[in-house]
Amino acid sequence: MKIISHAKLTKSYEHWKQAFDENESLRQEYGVTVLAYGHPKDNKDEIYTVLQVESMERMQEMLNLPSMVKLRTEAGVDLETQTFIMLEGGN
Repeated sequence: MKIISHAKLTKSYEHWKQAFDENESLRQEYGVTVLAYGHPKDNKDEIYTVLQVESMERMQEMLNLPSMVKLRTEAGVDLETQTFIMLEGGN
């Protein structure tokens, strides 16, 4: 399943990106593959990710880990604004 996520940042995009990149091993452990990520042109206060997940349940499990909540918060993700869109169709 492919998912697009969006959130507003409370810290710089560069700070978020470093934390996001450093979290690759946990994503691999939970079957989450990053297809793309970035920010809108001229707006580094918002981020988008495109993910492919083996299981929505496993991804939810990962997102709810206390260490993952802390990591996302410290990376500058405003958790109140984070949204996930599950995509249908495609390859």
